[in-house]
Amino acid sequence: MQKSIERIVGDSEGVSYEFPVFRFEGLRFDGSDKAAPSAYLQAALHAGELPGVVAIDALMPMLEKAEAEGRIRGNITIVPQANPIGRAQYYFGEHQGRFHLGTRTNFNRGFPLLAAPDVELLPDTTLATADQRLKSRLLQLSLGHDIVLDLHCDDEGLAYVYVHASLWPAMADCAAAMGVDAVILWDEDTDGTFEGASITPYLNLRADVARFDRRVATTVEYRGILDVDGTLAGADAEGLYRLLVTRGVVLDQTLSTPGSFTGTVAPLENIDMMPAPRAGAILYSVKPGDRVAKGALLATIVHAPGEAGGSTQVFAPQAGIILTRRSRRIIRAGEDLLKLVGDRKSADARSGTLED
Repeated sequence: MQKSIERIVGDSEGVSYEFPVFRFEGLRFDGSDKAAPSAYLQAALHAGELPGVVAIDALMPMLEKAEAEGRIRGNITIVPQANPIGRAQYYFGEHQGRFHLGTRTNFNRGFPLLAAPDVELLPDTTLATADQRLKSRLLQLSLGHDIVLDLHCDDEGLAYVYVHASLWPAMADCAAAMGVDAVILWDEDTDGTFEGASITPYLNLRADVARFDRRVATTVEYRGILDVDGTLAGADAEGLYRLLVTRGVVLDQTLSTPGSFTGTVAPLENIDMMPAPRAGAILYSVKPGDRVAKGALLATIVHAPGEAGGSTQVFAPQAGIILTRRSRRIIRAGEDLLKLVGDRKSADARSGTLED
């Protein structure tokens, strides 16, 4: 294993940011000219989302053991904490790792959507802001890998992944290997997410070059932001390791092939986000994983406590599965209450990313 330090120059004198990159070099076992698949894993692009960080921490000893035994076939690049800029942002004691305070841009938006997987097409960042330089460098590190995993988490939720429609059902083995509960399919990225920037360069290539049968690009949502737990981290690391074995990056004959994926699969347009009709305190009647019928009570918003008519109930617009809900129980009017994966297209279907 090799460790290097990446440095991102800040936007003012004397300021810079660093993050480590770990690399495992693959071996060729059969003597052929065809290299094994390569993989890139990163976590904490939203710097406060830590389940993926501790999962990588638990994964590293597994990979080091595989390396020592000569079982790593394809190159692996790992960035355990991909956002040192967001990690350093505190505002009155509260960590702010989702948006760059200087540009007010989401750290997982604004990645360049390249026409081909060629680092020469990356924009010149000489006059860019620090967050743009970081995004360009992360994309550069990931380009050319067959497998790209961007590890995130939600507020409170099930474990689920976002997958471009062109990669499904070929990625069903990956979903089964990781043990996620749901797969959300999408087909258009106009906001420049890291996942979108990872798959867009291949969409216009010939099928034999794009190789969607072996390509993996996904955003992994490891449950909720408070699910930073040793047992969960170990299970998630085993899932990541199983994916790498399943896809031939790592050799491990002790692992069996994952079974069929039996979780929920739905297009992004089926998700109802349920904007709150009033501001107030939330009393949820459902939790992630619950199956609800159309008209079921989802939540009650207490907007005028102690007064007659001081609460408003919110009901399910269609049948489906509760995927996530808010971790904080305070809400403003118009903010989203939860993600309901409906059985059919949402009447308020959103294109592109679901949240800012």
